[in-house]
Amino acid sequence: MKTILNVIWFVLSGVWLFLGYMIAGVICCILIVTIPWGIASFRLANYAAWPFGREVINKPKSGCLTMIGNVIWLVVAGWWMALLHVITGVLLCITIVGIPLGVANFKMIGICLVPLGKEIVAKE
Repeated sequence: MKTILNVIWFVLSGVWLFLGYMIAGVICCILIVTIPWGIASFRLANYAAWPFGREVINKPKSGCLTMIGNVIWLVVAGWWMALLHVITGVLLCITIVGIPLGVANFKMIGICLVPLGKEIVAKE
């Protein structure tokens, strides 16, 4: 079932979210200082492409620099990525078939706002 949901997800919204995160990652990696955010953005792009069957957990050894990095990410890129998730989630919820995909999109808002200190793992 998760494979079917992932394919439908990728066609309807995953490809656009993937491209958005990849563009943000490339921009962050061009600027040397922002490479940690670029790496986080690439990790989010991977998750945005195929979210079903995986979950986000907190890394237990994240320090105070992670919090500062998340605040910077929120101001620079997190808010517009969250807006992209809201827009695609609302568009998906218009149809009955898209409601589970829209709900999954809304669940991704949390990680797109504060991506540092998170890890994406397979669900058991």
